[in-house]
Amino acid sequence: MLTWKDIIKFSTKGNPEPDRRVEKSEAEWREVLTPEQFQITRKKGTEPAHSGAYCEAHEAGRYNCVCCGTPLFDSTIKFESGTGWPSFHQPVKENAVKYEKDTSFGMVRVEALCNTCDAHLGHVFPDGPEPSGLRYCMNSASLKLQENKVESEPRA
Repeated sequence: MLTWKDIIKFSTKGNPEPDRRVEKSEAEWREVLTPEQFQITRKKGTEPAHSGAYCEAHEAGRYNCVCCGTPLFDSTIKFESGTGWPSFHQPVKENAVKYEKDTSFGMVRVEALCNTCDAHLGHVFPDGPEPSGLRYCMNSASLKLQENKVESEPRA
């Protein structure tokens, strides 16, 4: 389980290697993303609080990167943070998310990016619930929920 100490280490000394890499030109990203998704994921934007599709979503499934499809978070680790953005306390794999120091807007934060394609996801903070104490504050526009399909019982 990742802790704040791990996040700081990754953001200052280097991130774990991703399972794969996806690289596209700005024009290629514009072709496959909506203008909002492009602004947030490729230009490090932020959607307004309480406006995202997944802010209050409770469906079971996996939250993948909207750009490259990499699994990032599971619905079982999503929690209501009251911040207005979907929040998680742990990624699905240690190497799914990349961390970079962010000093924009006069603040010092840790930016969370997809480790596969470098899409901006949001930020991670040390004020989440136990056991990790982490809060991954993500933009809905950076994510795509792949819902778990419930198999229906065969009819007799």
